[in-house]
Amino acid sequence: MPLTDTAIKNLKPKERPYKKADARGLHIYVRPNGSKLWRMSYRFEGKHKLLSFGRYPDVSLSRAREKMRSAKSLLADGIDPSAKKKADKAEAAAINEHTFEKISAELLEKRRKEGLAESTLKKKQWLLSFAIMDFGKIPVRDVTPAILLKTLRGIEAKGNYETAKRVRTAVGEVLRYAVATARLEIDPTPSLRGALIAPVVTHMPALTDKVAFSRLVRAIWSYSDGAPATRAALKLMVLLYPRPGELRLSKWEEFDLEKRSWTIPAHRTKMRRAHTKPLSATAVQILEQLLIETGNKVLVCPSSISRTKPISENTLNQALRRMGFEKGEHTSHGFRASASSLLNESGLWNQDAIEAELSHAGSDQVRKAYHRAQYWDERVRMASWWESKILKSLEGSGHK
Repeated sequence: MPLTDTAIKNLKPKERPYKKADARGLHIYVRPNGSKLWRMSYRFEGKHKLLSFGRYPDVSLSRAREKMRSAKSLLADGIDPSAKKKADKAEAAAINEHTFEKISAELLEKRRKEGLAESTLKKKQWLLSFAIMDFGKIPVRDVTPAILLKTLRGIEAKGNYETAKRVRTAVGEVLRYAVATARLEIDPTPSLRGALIAPVVTHMPALTDKVAFSRLVRAIWSYSDGAPATRAALKLMVLLYPRPGELRLSKWEEFDLEKRSWTIPAHRTKMRRAHTKPLSATAVQILEQLLIETGNKVLVCPSSISRTKPISENTLNQALRRMGFEKGEHTSHGFRASASSLLNESGLWNQDAIEAELSHAGSDQVRKAYHRAQYWDERVRMASWWESKILKSLEGSGHK
C-alpha cells in the first residue's frame, strides 16, 4: 500500500532500523534515532543496489517519487542511477574546486617553480587581485567576457587604463592555463580586443642630451651620501645600462671578472633568456672595490639594512632625487634610454649590436635571429668606447 504523509509522520523509531515500502522499490528507512531516509531498491546488471534520495521531510513524498521516476528512466536507458549520481557529484565538486582564484594560485606557483622573479610574481599577483576580488570564487568555466569586462571597466573608471590592459593580459594567462590543463574549453579574453581605452604610451624619463648626461655622470661619481652598494650600482648603471632589477638582484656567481663578462640568468631577464654583457675595465674595478667594501660574497648590491637582501627598488631613484634630478627628468631605468640614444647618435655602431647589448627583441623574426648572434666582438669594442666617453665626462672633475 503506497505511503502517505500522515503515515510517514506516524512512523516511530524502533530498537532496530526498519523500512516501509511505497512503490516500485521506493521506501522510507527509519533509524533508531528517529531519522527517516528515502531509498530505492533496484537491480542493475544482475546486482541488487540502493539509491538514496535524502532525508524526510527535507525531501517530501512527492519529491521522492519524482526522483524514483527519474531513476527508473535512467535504468530504462541502461544507465545505473547510482553511478550517474556519483558522476554528477564529482563534476559539481570539480566545478567548485576549479575556481578562478584557485587556478590563479596554481599558475603562480607553477611560474615560481619555473624561476620567475619574485618581484614579477608579486606584480602578477597584484594584477590578478582585481579579478579575484570580483569573480575569484566562481568556476573558471563561468568567467565570461561580460564578467571580465565589468571588472576592467571599474579599473578604467578610475583612470587606470594601463592597469586595465595589464589585468586583461594577466587574466588571459590564467584562462589559457585552464584551457591547457583541461579545466576550460576556450579563453574568452581575445573577444575583448578593442573594448578597452588605449593607454597613452609614456616613456621612462631619461637624459639623452650629451651635455645633460655628462652632468649626470659627474654627479654620480661625486655622490657620497649613499652606501657603497648604492654608489657602485649607480656607476654600473651608467657603464652597463642593464634593467635596474637585473643589477639590483645580481649575484657574484654571475660575474667572471677575469674574462670581463656578466651573465644575467634567464629567469631575471625580461626576454626570459640568459644575457651576457661585456665588462669594461672601469666596471671591473668598481666591482672589485665593491666586493672589498661590502664583504658580501653572494649579493653584488646588498642592502645596508640586511646582508641577505639586495638594495630596494627605490634606492637608486631616491639617490638620483638627492642629487637634484627630478622624477620627470631621469630615473634608474632611464640609463638604458640614455645609452641607446647616445650610442645610436654616434653612428659608430651597428643598430642590431646596440639592441643586442640592451637585450631587446623586436617582432622582426630576421632581426631576432641576428640578435642571437650577439655581435659579441662589436659589443666588447662598444663597451670600451662607452667607457672612454664616461671617463672623458669626468675629466677636470677630480674623478677617475
